Amino acid sequence: MKLNKLHWISAALAFAVISGVIVHLLLSSEAQPEKPLYTFTNTESQKDLALSEKSQQVTALTIKLAELQSQVLRLNALGDRLAEEANIPENEFNFSELPPSGGPMIQSQPIERVSLTQLFNDVEVLGDELSLKEKQLKLLESVTLGHHIENTSYLSGRPILKGWLSSYFGVRKDPFNGRPAMHKGVDFAGKEDAEIIATAAGVVTWASERYGYGNLIEIDHGKGIKTRYGHNKTILVNVGEVVNKGQAIARMGSTGRSTGPHVHYEILRNNKQIDPVKYVYRKAK
Repeated sequence: MKLNKLHWISAALAFAVISGVIVHLLLSSEAQPEKPLYTFTNTESQKDLALSEKSQQVTALTIKLAELQSQVLRLNALGDRLAEEANIPENEFNFSELPPSGGPMIQSQPIERVSLTQLFNDVEVLGDELSLKEKQLKLLESVTLGHHIENTSYLSGRPILKGWLSSYFGVRKDPFNGRPAMHKGVDFAGKEDAEIIATAAGVVTWASERYGYGNLIEIDHGKGIKTRYGHNKTILVNVGEVVNKGQAIARMGSTGRSTGPHVHYEILRNNKQIDPVKYVYRKAK
């Protein structure tokens, strides 16, 4: 897979920034008194209830921060390995320290008041972003260190587990107007909700609706090769996600310009569709 070996540097810098944001959020939460979530009268039972709810939120936040700390440690270790393999001098990029920063002094602004609820939501979002970046760095590690990525990115097989090839690549009679039209992929028919699988490992570059295709997934496999999976009922992956060969990425449907449940499967080389048939019947490595 053709990836820029320096992409991981910007990703790692993002991790450091995210870590700084978490610290800022914690400090801001401690600097300002917690905004009451409810209006209570001065009864002991209501005060006890408020303290109990706040205590539960603090406990949940503490657990989540511990999980994020573990993720950051794993990413730092992975970054160190990649930096070593790329022969980057140790003093040029150090994962154990925050990146240098500076700039002119600007009058400080009051720290914005942050509730425990908002803080917990922010940490949840950061956790999701860290998980995505971890997957992307692991793929980059496979490319850099040669962890059998050539085998998993080898394009072969059908994008379905059950079903049949119902339409070939090339000129055919259009199913809607009956006129000759170019069909730039192959169709595999099957039952609605059947699994659609990735035919090689790669990174999802499109996971949404597109005109004619209905719900479409596009995967970049590197070296100028992409695959497309159209007319899905349900999409199971997101843009930026790393998928493995054989992984379920969607459920079969009939969205878009379609006459029934099937997957429209395309292979593109340098952004131009080619006949997928030889890859469909290609033996896996």
